[in-house]
Amino acid sequence: MNTTAPSSPAWIRDAICWQVYPLGFCGAPRHREDLGGEGYGGAAGENVVHRLRRLDGWLDHLVGLGANVLLLNPIFDSVSHGYDTLEHRRLDPRLGDEEDFDALVAACRERGIRVVLDGVFNHVSERHPVARRAISAGPGTADGALIRWAGSSPYGFEGNDDLVEVDLADPVVQDRVVEIMGRWLERGADGWRLDAMYAAGAEAWAPILERVRDQHPGAWILGEVIHGDYPGFAAASGADSITQYELWKAIWSGLSDHNLFELAHALGRHQGFLDADGGRHPQTFVGNHDTTRIASQLADGRDLAAAIALLALLPGIPTVYAGDEFGAAAVKEERAGGDDAIRPWFPGTPDEVVAAASSPSSAPDGPHPLSLLKAEAAPRILEVHRRLFSLRRREIWLATASVHVDEDTLENTWAQIVLTPRPQGADGDAGRGAADGDAPASDTPASADPAPLTLVLNLGDEDRPAPGEVLEAVSGADMLDGVGPAAGGTVPAHGIAVVR
Repeated sequence: MNTTAPSSPAWIRDAICWQVYPLGFCGAPRHREDLGGEGYGGAAGENVVHRLRRLDGWLDHLVGLGANVLLLNPIFDSVSHGYDTLEHRRLDPRLGDEEDFDALVAACRERGIRVVLDGVFNHVSERHPVARRAISAGPGTADGALIRWAGSSPYGFEGNDDLVEVDLADPVVQDRVVEIMGRWLERGADGWRLDAMYAAGAEAWAPILERVRDQHPGAWILGEVIHGDYPGFAAASGADSITQYELWKAIWSGLSDHNLFELAHALGRHQGFLDADGGRHPQTFVGNHDTTRIASQLADGRDLAAAIALLALLPGIPTVYAGDEFGAAAVKEERAGGDDAIRPWFPGTPDEVVAAASSPSSAPDGPHPLSLLKAEAAPRILEVHRRLFSLRRREIWLATASVHVDEDTLENTWAQIVLTPRPQGADGDAGRGAADGDAPASDTPASADPAPLTLVLNLGDEDRPAPGEVLEAVSGADMLDGVGPAAGGTVPAHGIAVVR
């Protein structure tokens, strides 16, 4: 078992992700209509609808946002939401076929975009052939050994009987996972998000990832871990990155409650992760396919400006969940279908977003329509994303910066977050990926060592003087209501300023 995470691929150091839930985004029906009888899916090519290529109309938007990684949620053959997999070796026919995947990869390559896939290997649909054979054979048999059991019943992932957990410690299962991961990496994927990686544990994943890395040293491995010792899990499993849920929670909660002490505490934890083996490249986010939209989490929509700034400028690998850059609004509900609203249908191009949200329409069994916090504010919210991610691109060292909060100035509604470049090579990570033609990235410009930046958050109702030269400022009121920018040299009320 690995005790220290290997060096990460060089290309992730300047990675900014745009995450898409394709089944909803591309307008697929919520449930398959071709799963009757003993088989599923029909003959080769039957029931295939080529929806995946609709993403082509969004790739220039991804680049314009400042991103360079397309992170896809499940695209493989499944029963309904994509996490109930039937076959990992083919695309869900509601999205298309392998030619559609190849075309998407080629279109991304033309724009310098990496493609990362969602690996749902911890559990499969109860209709998956492996699950069906195991259930038929029962515990204590060769087929039955491939899944987990709760007594004489298959173990359902987090209480869902239709999601049967496989035994990722079983050598046969490990062989299949290695084969599937390698198959799609060879076909053009650049990495994997490993869904529910926490469930099987680092020990089960370590031998799998070691084998995958031997064949694909430039692949990025992102593990979904909700709680616990993120760096320790990454180091033990061999993952490059872990989902930073602690920071996600502190961002929306601290901003919504106007309690920046909570955020300051989480940023201290974040710095601890960055300093630890396995914690240098966390995935940061303010929302994803499993959470209430950030625009719906905040009590005051003006404070969305602070959330965007934290996502764009904090160290790590930031990920924008598609739609958040327009102020998409939706609440996750704890019920069957409670994720539908946060995984909506999108139009064919970004230029149609406002019109689509103003006149929502979808088939009766189709995905949920898109909703926006404020339709007329969508272009301004998008522009704020572009401005702040452009700043991150100019200050390339931010990806691996050190972060601390000025405790002497900290208030419930005011925080000065100091971002400091690490010395060249101080992250201790030489980087992989030379086999793919990737030169190790530099964390600092060659010409000079950059000066620190301070991200100032002001959740109060009054503008306040900025503690330095203002490089960027965003008024939440202007972003939301178009009231005009704040006066120069200030940190706007319900806004942010980046100062040096």
